[in-house]
This record gives sequence, structure tokens and C-alpha cells, in this order.
Amino acid sequence: MTLSAPIAYSRPEPERGDGSGDPAHSTPPDAPMLTLVDEHGARLHDPDLDPWVADIGPDELADLYRDLVVVRRIDAEATALQRQGELALWPPLAGQEAAQIGSARALAASDFAFSSYREHAVAWVRGVEPADLLAVWRGSAPSGWNPYEHGMAVPQIIIGAQTLHATGYAMGLAWDGADAASIAYFGDGATSEGDVNEALVFAASFDAPVVFFCQNNQWAISEPVGLQSKRPLARRADGFGMPGVRVDGNDVLAVLAVTRQALDRARRGGGPTFIEAVTYRMGPHTTADDPTRYRGDDELAAWRRRDPLARVRALLETSGMDVASLDRDVQAAADRAAADLRHAITTLADPAPMTVFDHVYAEPNSHLERQKARYARYLAMFEDGAR
Repeated sequence: MTLSAPIAYSRPEPERGDGSGDPAHSTPPDAPMLTLVDEHGARLHDPDLDPWVADIGPDELADLYRDLVVVRRIDAEATALQRQGELALWPPLAGQEAAQIGSARALAASDFAFSSYREHAVAWVRGVEPADLLAVWRGSAPSGWNPYEHGMAVPQIIIGAQTLHATGYAMGLAWDGADAASIAYFGDGATSEGDVNEALVFAASFDAPVVFFCQNNQWAISEPVGLQSKRPLARRADGFGMPGVRVDGNDVLAVLAVTRQALDRARRGGGPTFIEAVTYRMGPHTTADDPTRYRGDDELAAWRRRDPLARVRALLETSGMDVASLDRDVQAAADRAAADLRHAITTLADPAPMTVFDHVYAEPNSHLERQKARYARYLAMFEDGAR
């Protein structure tokens, strides 16, 4: 059983309108977009990228498919939990599964990821328990997990700030002579932030082993990417003196290839790379957002036809794999993950009020002790300790 043979060398031109759907707001198609699996599930050939995914046969592709399905199910369950009042807020990832799974599966255990608030699939790949991912959105924890246990920092809410953290960490790796790299995840809107541009300057100047992974999901809340940039975002790398790569972010195989390539370059001392993964946010920015107020049904329908899950499934069908059986197994795994998540989050105990001071500082100090004493006196005013 093998994958279908590559049918053609292809670097298709990116389509117009990959911003708001309004040509006036779209970026021009002057940067090649790398693709290995097209939206119909056909395997395309690229002599530069193919060696980076030469180890991906049908079984490995099925594993990637399993990841895609499970994280979409977890995301849907989290959205439902928010609608049912179990979470205060949730930023859905639907549509961006391939960009996150492909890039995260390229990471080595020794690498370190710095994310924004939407990289739930990256956290899944790094072994973070979904309940730990949701605890902060329930208000049960100030953050989610021990970063050093998973090689992934907790989500950064400040737009783009994690790019500075990733760059500083990468500079440290270089000084230590470590065979590792960092990766910074951010969105198209973050490319307009000063933090991101400062990180790009430092990373380029010091040849830091960091990969800047921009998920261009077309919308910075309600602002289309065409208003963020008149050129493809990958071209911004030119001005910083680093390679810029534009990849089909709904193609998990192409994302895996370009991220492996960029990480290898970083670990060998080649410096940073900027990857623009062109994808689409199918849901709202967060559960507090109503995307129907700023985008049309036709645009959403067009991107649904490029669904990252459907194209992998279509490719698997051409490999001779029993996809119906695979679907049953994968769906069962996804349902178990969702059920486990629901049980874990709905039975999560509220933290004791005084634990809000835990983990703020590495060591006790008099300022913190005074705050704790005042807060304890305040809580003592309530018979139940304000629980």
C-alpha cells in the first residue's frame, strides 16, 4: 500500500482574494505558495520539499489525520462548554488544524514553542492535557501547565509578545551551543505589532535559531489581512534579511516539510526563517465574536472547500487504505477525548482564594507577604471565606 505517485511538479500561484474576499482588500499573488496536497487530495511533487516528508507513508499520514480530527473535536467540545457556561471564553482553532499539527509535528523534544492563545493543536502535540489547556479559560488557573514539562510556554495573550520570548530563548540556545531551536506562533494581525518587528530584527542580527510561524487566517478579528499588508506577509522577511516562505496552511504535509526545513536550518546555525501559513479561521475570533458581521457566506463556503481534513482523507483514499475503518477508529478516539475533556473540566475544583499568590515570584518577598496578609484579612470578613 503506497501513496499515489506525485502527479506533477507544482508551485501553484496563490489565489486572489485570500484576504477578506474583497479584491480591494486582497494581497497580490506575487509570492509562490508551496503545496504538496491540493484541495482535492492530489499529491503534488516538489523536489525541494519532498525529501523532508520522505518518511511519511500511509500509516504516518493516517496518524496526522487522526491528530487533525481529534483536535477539531476537542475544539468543538470546548466551544460547546463555553456556550453552556463552563468556560468564560474560548478562541476556536477550526480551519487551522493543519497549520498547527504540521508545524508542531516537525518539532523535536528539545525544541521549545511559544504560542499565542489559539494554538490548542500545538499544545495537544506537545502532550498538554486538554483540561490543562482549558483551566485558564474557566478561570481556575492563572496559566495552564509547567512549560518545561512540555517544551511549550503557556499561551501569551499580549499580541505578538511571545515572538520576543522565542527570540531571547533562541539566543540563549545559541550561546549554550544547544542542538535545538524555538518556534514562535502568531497571527497575521500580530505582524503589525512592534514586538514582532523587534523580535525579527534581533533574531536576524544575532542569527538566532528561531522559526517565526505566522498563521495568516485572513482576519485579525474583523480586519482583513489585505488591510494589514499590501504584500504577502512572507515578503516582510526580505526587509529583515531572513528567508520568507509562503505555504498552504491547510496542507499538513507541506507545512510539515517547510517547518522541518526551517528548523534544520536554525539548528545548523543558519538563523531564523519566517513562515507564512496561509489558512482560514472558520469560526469566530473568540466565542465573544460574531463573524457574520464582517464576512460573507460565500467566502466561508470557499474556504470550507479547502478543508484541511478533507484533503488528507481524500489522499488516504487513493493509497488503498480502508478509510471507512480508519474513520471509525479516529472518530471513536475523538469522542473519547471530548468526553474526557468534558468530565475533567466540569469536575475541576475551584482553587482556594489564597493560591492566587502562588507561582507569582520564584522566592517569597516582603511585598508579596503584605499583599497576602491584607487579602487574608479581607477574606476573613466573609463567613465562608468568600468561597
